[in-house]
Amino acid sequence: MEAPSPHYGTNGTTNGVPHIHVNGLNGVAGPSKGYPPTPPSTHPDTSTPVNGSNTNGLHYTSLSHNDAIVNHIYTAGFQHGNYSDTLLHILNHQYRLHAIILSRSPYLAHLINTAGSNSIHVPIESEPLITEEGFAVALGYLYSSISLRLITPQNALSVLASACLLGGMEDLCAHAYEACKEHITLETINDWIQFMDVPPPSSPSNPSTPVGMSPVATSPSTPALELIGPTAILGPYARRLRDDILGFIVSTLPQTLQAFPSYSHHPSKPPAANTESGYDTLLRIYSTLPFHVFKHAVESPGFPVGIGGDQARFRFAKEAIAARKKTKAGRDAEESVVLAFGKAEGGSAVHVTRKMKKRPLWKVAK
Repeated sequence: MEAPSPHYGTNGTTNGVPHIHVNGLNGVAGPSKGYPPTPPSTHPDTSTPVNGSNTNGLHYTSLSHNDAIVNHIYTAGFQHGNYSDTLLHILNHQYRLHAIILSRSPYLAHLINTAGSNSIHVPIESEPLITEEGFAVALGYLYSSISLRLITPQNALSVLASACLLGGMEDLCAHAYEACKEHITLETINDWIQFMDVPPPSSPSNPSTPVGMSPVATSPSTPALELIGPTAILGPYARRLRDDILGFIVSTLPQTLQAFPSYSHHPSKPPAANTESGYDTLLRIYSTLPFHVFKHAVESPGFPVGIGGDQARFRFAKEAIAARKKTKAGRDAEESVVLAFGKAEGGSAVHVTRKMKKRPLWKVAK
């Protein structure tokens, strides 16, 4: 692959990535253009050699010197694209980068090795979870771990998807995943509901069971949900996020809202005038859940109905189904709930079913 001549960007152009000013002398950064500073070195003694001496009796470079090199590579190489040898295209953006750094990513290394020129294209058009901002953070991580400081609750899911696509970024994946997990709240739950809204096709062996659903050890009657489609790029993090979102919907949310009377001797206070009760808030949220998530939540033994037991669970499911008929979630189907006699061990006596409405047939007059 023929590389272009090394160049230094003297026309003020950059790769259009977050700009961070770095003092290369000691690795301590000052804020620039509102972006987070480079974290100062935490090494207790930067004058101590890294690995002692080599065979020639010469000491290896000190850690402070290594930090300065990384900071320089990130600023001059990634942010400004100086001395680049590879053009990376993504959507409408072009980066001037360096093949030796990009090869840290198995995905990009493959693109470089199979390209017929010094230009590569990353096709993210079919990956809705990846945005240009999230991809830029993951791309910068190849140059320096300073990119960890650029993860926000708003871009964390995109950073996670980008890091999973590029590969070889477990530390970045872990940080982005934790940011996603911490951002699952009452205020953001609607966004995560959209993340879960994947229409599960029916299994040939069991038309009532979506493909990819398997029994949960603690509740044979409650299927586990698999994320498919756009979330497949997340790999194992798709399952972990799924579990976190379901755990929040099934258990954390009802408890936070104090939607049901508990066994506690301290009953929750009634809502103030003109405010929505915790029970009504839970009804409103559950009325928008995809059916497979709604069914999973209501039937789950972890759904905290408190002292009301299955009677309270049945009553809530019935009210939620009535509310769902007014929303997109339940408008095109007949949903119902039954309270069975007896109770499966570790399961629930409440069962939710769904039957799609038949479309009316129109007779064409001759």
